[in-house]
Amino acid sequence: MNQAHFDTPDPQVLGEIKNTVGLSGWKVASEAPQYFEDPRGRFRGLGCLIVLPDTTQQVAEIVRLCNDARIGIVPYSGGTGVVAGQLSDENPNVVILSLERMNTIRDMQIDEGVMVVEAGCILENVHDAAAQHDMAFPLSMASKGSCCIGGNLATNAGGIQVLRYGNARDLCLGIEAVLPDGTVLQELAPLRKNNTGYDLRHLLIGSEGTLGIITAAALRLVPQDPETGTAFLAIRAPSDGLSVYRTLKTYLGDSISGLELMSGMGIALVTEKFPDLRNPFDQLPPWALLLEATGAMGLSARIEEALQACFEAGLIVDAVIAQSAAQRKSLWDLRENTPEANRMAGAFCNSDTSVPLGKMDAFIADTVAKITGINPGLRINSYGHIGDGNIHHNVFPPDGVSKETFIADNPAIIDQVRTAVNDVTHAHGGSISAEHGVGRLKTADLENYATAARLGVLKQIKAALDPNNIMNPGALIR
Repeated sequence: MNQAHFDTPDPQVLGEIKNTVGLSGWKVASEAPQYFEDPRGRFRGLGCLIVLPDTTQQVAEIVRLCNDARIGIVPYSGGTGVVAGQLSDENPNVVILSLERMNTIRDMQIDEGVMVVEAGCILENVHDAAAQHDMAFPLSMASKGSCCIGGNLATNAGGIQVLRYGNARDLCLGIEAVLPDGTVLQELAPLRKNNTGYDLRHLLIGSEGTLGIITAAALRLVPQDPETGTAFLAIRAPSDGLSVYRTLKTYLGDSISGLELMSGMGIALVTEKFPDLRNPFDQLPPWALLLEATGAMGLSARIEEALQACFEAGLIVDAVIAQSAAQRKSLWDLRENTPEANRMAGAFCNSDTSVPLGKMDAFIADTVAKITGINPGLRINSYGHIGDGNIHHNVFPPDGVSKETFIADNPAIIDQVRTAVNDVTHAHGGSISAEHGVGRLKTADLENYATAARLGVLKQIKAALDPNNIMNPGALIR
């Protein structure tokens, strides 16, 4: 990974930054190692100061001081990102700016279906606040207990309800952000229509903190549906999963909020690592789908009708329908504990790419063939969001070989596997980053696979808005 060079910051400027946030608003790097840790343990961050502002005005003053002094800023949200977007791994002369103290819910506008929250709000806390008003914020993922809204928006997070509600950008009606010169962009009005030029909200969402720091957002809420149906479906192949999806759409329409693909290997792995979980089928299927639908009363009957049609068409071979909230949770626990089970089992490569829906079956098969062509003993757990083409491949050493030993004996293996996944993704017309962002891990990949036109425009936008390259330098664009 490659980042811009920054000289040692002037102690006087650092003193002004500390004065801006007060004694409780900063930490020295040596006393706060948690801000430099990578969730997957692959990288180690660097920095000269951690600042924790608690107002937008403080953020603006910090950014202004850093811009004038040419000091790099690395925004820090919940620290759950897996592409090193929140870690400066080569340059210690940067300021880590954490928004964790900006965690206030500023406003709840039920008639508008909007909640205005600060960027440091934890996603699960946003869910709980919405539920108090019989509403829901329909962005959810396994890290909801620790990830923050600012990071969700900065990376345009996806999650498990993209089918019905879209990515994070589709659930945000307005933002407040501090631009690279310290200017505050105030656009929190919950407007559904606003044709007054370039959409600055969408420009900042997904920019990974390279164009500004999102400090607050107006989030779209939806009423809680009175009925929820959850089912686990055994299928023979991912191609059958797409056929199931088309059939379910015919019967359930936009009531489908999630449709997750899991492999038999993945089910076996998560039940092994989490003994309280169990395979709900009598026999381990080669593949399975986790379906969740929410809607008006009568939804359960329509789900049963849809599944009957799938059985009659030979698309599913078994099905388990949750009969209670506890059963629903036990099914979702199989899916949501899968990333941790992969980590516990020694996965050394975890991919995040997407392809067109019609290419998904071939993409999985071709990726497995490409990876096992590198080493026939490699094991692969493929899972993901079948309705949006986002499949994660988790690759493990041969059976009986530890991750540490295997990497030591094969030092190039991680890059070889990552390149294999990206090559197959590109060959099938896909994207090398589906929902986790580019960060610092994938900057070279972006340069290799993006068109010259796209890469050129990205660089022009960055240069225009952040000419001093202080905003998350080294992330997204080298």
